[in-house]
Amino acid sequence: MRRSDQENYAHNRHRATELERRRSHIQRLNDQLRRTLTGGRVMLTLGIRELGADAVQAIITAVREQDKFDEAGDPQQEHDFGALTVRGTRIFWKIDYYDLQLERGSPDPADPAVTARVLTIMLASEY
Repeated sequence: MRRSDQENYAHNRHRATELERRRSHIQRLNDQLRRTLTGGRVMLTLGIRELGADAVQAIITAVREQDKFDEAGDPQQEHDFGALTVRGTRIFWKIDYYDLQLERGSPDPADPAVTARVLTIMLASEY
């Protein structure tokens, strides 16, 4: 038996709402890691570390304070990537989702019980 158009619409609307809830949850988890540096690991590349302690602090502060995301830099709307210029240096940061052993991708990035988040801060030239 085929679903009616009305049933299909309701089913698709429910699915879209669930996907939006999931995306919003991932976004909150990513924002927590980026803003508070908790809920995951933070990695600084060699290029960032070589800039010196003052520059590193300024870069981390800029990453933590970023609050503007657009379709080009955040197409999945998960707040998992950013590009900034700090003291004239172009910086990228990204959040990746791994399994708890850090061996492969997470089976469910929305579930912190099975996901290790890793925030990597790098020079744009290191990307």
